[in-house]
Amino acid sequence: MTTMRPSQRHRPRRSPRGLRRRKNRKRLRFALFLVPAVIYLGLLGVYPLINLLLMSVSKVDAGNIVQGSWPFVGLGNAGQLIHLSDFQQSLPVTIVYVLVVVGVGMLGGLAAAVVLEQPGYLAGAVLALMVFTWAMPPVVLGSLWKFLLLPHGLVNSVLMGLGLDSQPIYWLVRRVLALLSVALVNSWAVVPFTALVYRAALLDVPPDVIDAARVDGATGWQQFLFIKLPLLLPVTLILTILTVVYGFRSFDFIYVMTYGGPGTATTTLPFLSYRLSFINYNFGLGSAVAILTILVVAGLAYAYVRITRRTEGS
Repeated sequence: MTTMRPSQRHRPRRSPRGLRRRKNRKRLRFALFLVPAVIYLGLLGVYPLINLLLMSVSKVDAGNIVQGSWPFVGLGNAGQLIHLSDFQQSLPVTIVYVLVVVGVGMLGGLAAAVVLEQPGYLAGAVLALMVFTWAMPPVVLGSLWKFLLLPHGLVNSVLMGLGLDSQPIYWLVRRVLALLSVALVNSWAVVPFTALVYRAALLDVPPDVIDAARVDGATGWQQFLFIKLPLLLPVTLILTILTVVYGFRSFDFIYVMTYGGPGTATTTLPFLSYRLSFINYNFGLGSAVAILTILVVAGLAYAYVRITRRTEGS
């Protein structure tokens, strides 16, 4: 015969209805905490997005934007956008810009992570400086590099002082140089982030595997090429998607350094949306470009979520 302890003997039994009420009260309490965030996202996220969708399928200009009664044109803005010369020029510019940002940002971050893999005072100081650079606003970095790349700026002064060039280079005036300059500056801002992530992944490589490879006579380059690099593949996929999103939606550097020029040499899709909307006052076409940009970013975000879940599941 089992005896009950006093604490069990005097504990009241809870009915299923009481348990349900208690769970409902907890859920209601949690829901109340979510109300401010839902209101914030609704006002600053959902409502502007709905208006953007309505404007993308309507004829909206400076004359009727305040009225709110916009003529519906359906896919007319998309059809007009396809035949727009600025849109046709901005597509290859965007692709080249994103490729440079992704390529230089990823390779530069990987190289920096390999160099800074071993902990030490120097590595810590460099990492702190990189974090400081990464945390600076793009407007500040863009303004700084704009002054450095002026015809009589620091970059040309150093090149001419070393005898590498006798005349100043107009980095932000020539079409190809302007695009590459802005893309490289954007890549320079990406390198600290990719370096920090790659360094964390390198430090997570099992030391037993490296020791076994070293015992088998593998050189440092072979260890990196055949052991570390394959282990970095999941991180590389995620970083690539994040960097593509970052480069694709980039606006600050272009606005500060070149304002989309010379001509349309540095006009990417996000800046084209700004130019059509707030310079030409064709808000319908500008909204259509913005929706296209959002769709591309949403597709990349979906791929990022799928890869992240697959990596966590494995």
